[in-house]
Amino acid sequence: MIEVSQYNKLYGDFRAVHDLSFTVAPGDVLGLVGPNGAGKTSTLRALAGILQPTSGTIRVNGIDLVAHPVEAKRHLAFIPDEPQLFEYLTVVEHLRFMARLYRVRDADARIDPLLVELELDAKRDALPTELSRGMKQKLAIACGLLHDPVALMLDEPLTGLDPVGIRRMKATIAARARAGSAVILSSHLLHLVQELCTRLLVIRRGERVAYGTIAEIVAERPELAGMSLEDMFIALTGTDPHSADPATRVDASADAAHATTEQIAARNE
Repeated sequence: MIEVSQYNKLYGDFRAVHDLSFTVAPGDVLGLVGPNGAGKTSTLRALAGILQPTSGTIRVNGIDLVAHPVEAKRHLAFIPDEPQLFEYLTVVEHLRFMARLYRVRDADARIDPLLVELELDAKRDALPTELSRGMKQKLAIACGLLHDPVALMLDEPLTGLDPVGIRRMKATIAARARAGSAVILSSHLLHLVQELCTRLLVIRRGERVAYGTIAEIVAERPELAGMSLEDMFIALTGTDPHSADPATRVDASADAAHATTEQIAARNE
């Protein structure tokens, strides 16, 4: 469903992403991980059609995203870490607007179940200013799911959610993969990646340093055998949290790798 071949992104002389290639098949959940500044956001925005690649090819459901952007975007959804909502549209009006954009013919039949699934039914007539951070996140995800995308990309989807919301969101992501969507999940919460993802793509300084299942990665790098995912992340990216060199320290967000659902929710308060 998602094919990326030799994707490169330059900002002037700065190389954000270099020769990145990977695929995500229907039903797969790919964990996109790397330290801050690794090129994750540039990759996700390119996959969403927000950024133009400097070179390389991106296909969604077999459609070239650069050559046929509108057609390709009909098959995908990108949910950024910061919800982008319309100030004067209610929750249900957001969904109806998205239904018109994506020409969803059975919108009414889809909207109510989606509101219930994401615990938004009681807020259906609320404006964004009346919603908590977690509710805004749920609304953004609901807008992305309404047209049943075959390619779903999520950037830190648990931000702002309470423990129940975290559990439900994980179930929603897993259900979309089981239904055949190709999912890319970018998160610093490595326990979430390990729980939900079937494959990993680890990038550092814009380059791929590991790709595949954990077993495949370990087969290529036998020195990683027996390590936790957090230790594998540090070994692959060279981001030692105890290093004296600040440039090689792991981002503090990765310390949440083994946090419980309740601890994550507490941090979101």
